[in-house]
Amino acid sequence: MDTSSSRPYHIVIFGASGFTGQFVVEEVARTASEGPKGNLKWAVAGRNRTKLEKVVEQAAGALSKPELKSEVDILIADVGDPDSLAAMCKQAVIVLSCVGPYRFFGEPVVKSCVENGTHCIDISGEPQFLESMQLNYHDQAAEKGVYIVGSCGFDSIPADIGVIYTRDQFKGTLTSIESFLTASAGPEGGCIHDGTWQSAIYGLADSNKLRSLRKKFGHKPLPVVGTKIKRRCVNELQQYAIPFMGSDPSVVKRTQRYLNEELNESPVQYGAYVGVGGISNIFKLVFAGLMFFFLVKFSFGRNLLMKFPEFFSFGFFSKEGPTRKQMEGASFRFIFLGEGYTEGSDPSEGKPNGKIRTLVKGPEAGYVATPIAMVQAALTMLNESDSLPKTGGVYTPGATFAKTTIVDRLNKHGIQFSVL
Repeated sequence: MDTSSSRPYHIVIFGASGFTGQFVVEEVARTASEGPKGNLKWAVAGRNRTKLEKVVEQAAGALSKPELKSEVDILIADVGDPDSLAAMCKQAVIVLSCVGPYRFFGEPVVKSCVENGTHCIDISGEPQFLESMQLNYHDQAAEKGVYIVGSCGFDSIPADIGVIYTRDQFKGTLTSIESFLTASAGPEGGCIHDGTWQSAIYGLADSNKLRSLRKKFGHKPLPVVGTKIKRRCVNELQQYAIPFMGSDPSVVKRTQRYLNEELNESPVQYGAYVGVGGISNIFKLVFAGLMFFFLVKFSFGRNLLMKFPEFFSFGFFSKEGPTRKQMEGASFRFIFLGEGYTEGSDPSEGKPNGKIRTLVKGPEAGYVATPIAMVQAALTMLNESDSLPKTGGVYTPGATFAKTTIVDRLNKHGIQFSVL
């Protein structure tokens, strides 16, 4: 990865004036001294100059760095205008793509990055988008030496890198991991911006397309070492937990496939759960879930869900997103429970005989942890290019960063990994 190239910027944040993009801008400004040779060259990009200027001004105020207003360049680019995307990509070593839902706006950015020899990082939690980019662009990206790395936000760095961290801490052959996520709101409460809600609506509506997309890969089943894990509903860690419906399981599985097929490492089975608290929350969830599954099948239902996110999600999603006060009080915890065969044991005989528990914890997931994860992914790529996969391609975070110091970098910035 040529960071001393003729390109004027190490990083361009595309979609910088979006709800998440504005926090990515602040995080890049906060960590600019960690760039190559202690100096990160960066710019913001999007469709509307006035909005972009406002975001830079807001970051300057939030960080007490008035110099940002004159130092940060603004590029105009639009997903509907391929020439503007190409002009943007040619100026960047890495584009941070913050334009969701990615199923509508993500592909033109990936295409332009591959064509123009620019690396790309996104924070998509949409398996259909992530896997179709792998199917359609992996070979081309490999040929060009370009790294396209999806799901580098809260979806799915804590889970994907957490599994690799747990495996690396286990002395022996780790065979399976179950993770339990709990998210806590502070005294001010909390919510998620409805961009994520929209992605969930379209994702569920198109779930059949995802199944047929996966068939096109022609993958063989991954070998199962040890006891096969089953999905379940559990009462674990003093609260009820249900299978996690997000993109983490699909991202982790793609990483494990890469590690097994490309690096000949023993794959880890993975089950993901989310804590939902007491029994009353279970009833709420079942009711909301049934309503969601029913409405999402029809266009009028999808329109209703889009129009009234707060009503249909019991206030969990909103068009305004959380306030800064709400973000300050929120946090997340992932507990990973792993089992496997200790050193000297034969994984082909008997049941696993070793266990490990690890923890990944951090600040508010959507707009504090996500920018930290995304920016540290970019800085790791810029500073540790020798530790990335040998060829370019479309990769998961785990496949990209398994051999890097990303865990140490995240630890320093508040997303902390530890053995319990």
